[in-house]
Amino acid sequence: MTTTKSHQSQLETCIQNCLDCLRDCEMCADACLSSDMVQMMAQCIKLCRDCADTCGLCARFMSRNSALHAQMCSVCAEACERCAAECEKHNSDHCKRCAQSCRRCADSCRQMATAMAS
Repeated sequence: MTTTKSHQSQLETCIQNCLDCLRDCEMCADACLSSDMVQMMAQCIKLCRDCADTCGLCARFMSRNSALHAQMCSVCAEACERCAAECEKHNSDHCKRCAQSCRRCADSCRQMATAMAS
Protein backbone atom coordinates (compact mmCIF):
# COMPACT_ATOMS: atom_id res chain seq x y z
CA MET A 1 0.00 0.00 0.00
CA THR A 2 1.38 3.39 -0.93
CA THR A 3 0.79 6.36 1.29
CA THR A 4 0.26 9.89 0.13
CA LYS A 5 1.91 12.82 1.87
CA SER A 6 -1.47 13.82 3.36
CA HIS A 7 -2.08 10.29 4.65
CA GLN A 8 1.45 10.14 6.09
CA SER A 9 0.88 13.40 7.93
CA GLN A 10 -2.47 12.15 9.28
CA LEU A 11 -0.78 8.90 10.34
CA GLU A 12 2.03 10.71 12.16
CA THR A 13 -0.48 12.98 13.93
CA CYS A 14 -2.56 10.01 15.02
CA ILE A 15 0.50 8.14 16.31
CA GLN A 16 1.53 11.21 18.33
CA ASN A 17 -2.01 11.64 19.69
CA CYS A 18 -1.98 7.98 20.77
CA LEU A 19 1.36 8.38 22.53
CA ASP A 20 0.24 11.60 24.24
CA CYS A 21 -2.96 9.90 25.37
CA LEU A 22 -1.05 6.88 26.65
CA ARG A 23 1.11 9.19 28.78
CA ASP A 24 -1.84 11.21 30.10
CA CYS A 25 -3.82 8.06 30.93
CA GLU A 26 -0.88 6.55 32.81
CA MET A 27 -0.37 9.79 34.74
CA CYS A 28 -4.08 10.00 35.55
CA ALA A 29 -4.25 6.39 36.76
CA ASP A 30 -1.16 6.94 38.90
CA ALA A 31 -2.61 10.12 40.42
CA CYS A 32 -5.91 8.36 41.12
CA LEU A 33 -4.08 5.47 42.79
CA SER A 34 -2.30 7.98 45.02
CA SER A 35 -5.47 9.82 46.02
CA ASP A 36 -7.36 9.49 49.29
CA MET A 37 -10.41 8.39 47.31
CA VAL A 38 -8.82 5.48 45.47
CA GLN A 39 -11.93 3.27 45.86
CA MET A 40 -14.12 5.96 44.34
CA MET A 41 -11.66 6.28 41.44
CA ALA A 42 -11.52 2.54 40.64
CA GLN A 43 -13.48 2.83 37.38
CA CYS A 44 -11.37 5.78 36.26
CA ILE A 45 -8.19 3.82 36.94
CA LYS A 46 -9.45 0.77 35.04
CA LEU A 47 -10.51 2.80 32.01
CA CYS A 48 -7.25 4.79 32.00
CA ARG A 49 -5.26 1.56 32.01
CA ASP A 50 -7.37 0.06 29.19
CA CYS A 51 -7.01 3.25 27.20
CA ALA A 52 -3.24 3.51 27.73
CA ASP A 53 -2.71 -0.09 26.64
CA THR A 54 -4.95 0.35 23.60
CA CYS A 55 -3.22 3.59 22.58
CA GLY A 56 0.19 1.95 22.80
CA LEU A 57 -0.89 -0.98 20.67
CA CYS A 58 -2.58 1.31 18.16
CA ALA A 59 0.56 3.44 17.80
CA ARG A 60 2.63 0.31 17.19
CA PHE A 61 0.19 -1.02 14.58
CA MET A 62 0.23 2.30 12.71
CA SER A 63 4.02 2.60 12.96
CA ARG A 64 4.52 -0.74 11.26
CA ASN A 65 1.70 -0.13 8.76
CA SER A 66 -0.19 -3.20 9.94
CA ALA A 67 -3.08 -4.33 7.79
CA LEU A 68 -5.12 -4.25 11.02
CA HIS A 69 -4.41 -0.67 12.01
CA ALA A 70 -7.77 0.68 10.80
CA GLN A 71 -9.59 -1.80 13.03
CA MET A 72 -7.22 -1.04 15.89
CA CYS A 73 -7.92 2.68 15.46
CA SER A 74 -11.65 1.97 15.81
CA VAL A 75 -11.06 0.04 19.04
CA CYS A 76 -8.74 2.76 20.30
CA ALA A 77 -11.33 5.47 19.60
CA GLU A 78 -13.88 3.50 21.64
CA ALA A 79 -11.45 3.04 24.56
CA CYS A 80 -10.62 6.75 24.47
CA GLU A 81 -14.30 7.76 24.44
CA ARG A 82 -15.04 5.57 27.47
CA CYS A 83 -12.05 6.91 29.37
CA ALA A 84 -12.87 10.53 28.52
CA ALA A 85 -16.49 10.11 29.65
CA GLU A 86 -15.32 8.77 33.03
CA CYS A 87 -12.57 11.36 33.52
CA GLU A 88 -15.02 14.17 32.72
CA LYS A 89 -16.98 13.17 35.84
CA HIS A 90 -14.07 14.26 38.05
CA ASN A 91 -12.72 17.73 38.85
CA SER A 92 -9.02 16.99 39.26
CA ASP A 93 -6.57 18.55 36.82
CA HIS A 94 -5.13 15.18 35.84
CA CYS A 95 -8.59 13.86 34.95
CA LYS A 96 -9.41 16.99 32.92
CA ARG A 97 -6.09 16.73 31.06
CA CYS A 98 -6.66 13.02 30.44
CA ALA A 99 -10.19 13.60 29.13
CA GLN A 100 -8.95 16.24 26.67
CA SER A 101 -6.16 13.98 25.46
CA CYS A 102 -8.59 11.07 25.09
CA ARG A 103 -11.05 13.16 23.07
CA ARG A 104 -8.24 14.35 20.77
CA CYS A 105 -6.98 10.79 20.29
CA ALA A 106 -10.49 9.41 19.70
CA ASP A 107 -11.12 12.00 16.97
CA SER A 108 -7.78 11.29 15.33
CA CYS A 109 -8.25 7.51 15.46
CA ARG A 110 -11.79 7.73 14.12
CA GLN A 111 -10.54 9.81 11.17
CA MET A 112 -7.76 7.31 10.54
CA ALA A 113 -10.15 4.34 10.66
CA THR A 114 -12.52 6.09 8.26
CA ALA A 115 -9.71 7.03 5.86
CA MET A 116 -8.44 3.45 5.78
CA ALA A 117 -11.94 1.99 5.23
CA SER A 118 -12.50 4.04 2.07
